[in-house]
Amino acid sequence: MRIGLVRRGYSRAGGAESYLRGFAQAARAAGHDTVLFCSPEWQEWGLGEMIRVPGKSPHLFSDQLVALRPKEKCDVLFSLERVSQCDFYRAGDGVHAAWLKRRAEFESPLRRLTFAFNPKHRALLRLEKEVILGARCVIANSEMVRREIAENYGSSIRVEVVRNGIDPQKWATPSVTRDELRKRFELQPDDRVAVFVGSGWERKGLRFAIAAAHEAGAILLVSGKGNSEHFAASHVRFLGPTSQVADVLHAADAFILPTIYDPFSNATLEALAAGLPIITTTANGVSEILDPDTDGTAIENPGDVSALAAALKRWLPDENSARRQSHGSRFTLERNFTETLRIIES
Repeated sequence: MRIGLVRRGYSRAGGAESYLRGFAQAARAAGHDTVLFCSPEWQEWGLGEMIRVPGKSPHLFSDQLVALRPKEKCDVLFSLERVSQCDFYRAGDGVHAAWLKRRAEFESPLRRLTFAFNPKHRALLRLEKEVILGARCVIANSEMVRREIAENYGSSIRVEVVRNGIDPQKWATPSVTRDELRKRFELQPDDRVAVFVGSGWERKGLRFAIAAAHEAGAILLVSGKGNSEHFAASHVRFLGPTSQVADVLHAADAFILPTIYDPFSNATLEALAAGLPIITTTANGVSEILDPDTDGTAIENPGDVSALAAALKRWLPDENSARRQSHGSRFTLERNFTETLRIIES
């Protein structure tokens, strides 16, 4: 087949861009051809034809894509974006309607009222409805997202769950010894250390993680981009964006992500592959795969700081406990590509 791939926006280090390249390579290895429909800022593709689509907003991009008649240029259209016409839609960002509902629980009444009149939200909701109702199949990355699609857009929609994947070996081993990592991050050998990884700090619940770490008597390392001055505290160390996230994970004793909404957090999956116990919420799709006896704890309410702190105290080591052995994840990129291709081919 000739498979059309759709992606708006571009970042050299972007996860979606990396995913599309990997998927295109897997598709071509399976005997298919690929063509990329993308926004103008995309650089060299090298995996088949590349067709640039103008449109600075999601809605304009969708309109321009339709005007190009992409289905005349490929057999099936597989989109990572909310567009009004495609055969397969990968809902990697979850369900916007569900995110707005969850977010409203943590906002003031006035702030919640503005959501209904915000043109950005209204346009995204309109596109989301069009893509979900119009696609042959929606590919969700968690059962949570599957339920949200049914609750917001109807139970008759075909939804297949294909969870995200990573390269487990990338996260299983640090670049140097744990003692050297501790020195690098100015940590003492007996410090109890939690780590938070990600950007979008409000959505991912950084303020709750900070409060929980303080209550649990732990240092919190924060890796990612955000306004550190707004969250500053004596027990928090902001590392900024870094390409050495695996080292940050291996310097810590536990991973905490009290997210308000995360369809399937790759950072959580990476921490699991690095051997860290996980403290997160049931609003994180990864919570579905956690074994509560060996992997960590998922709490219901992101704002329940006492429950988060209790989970941290349970999983943080004491002076007599050994660090968990890191283990690989069965959720690999290769598995994701294979399952996604199977759905498209069927």
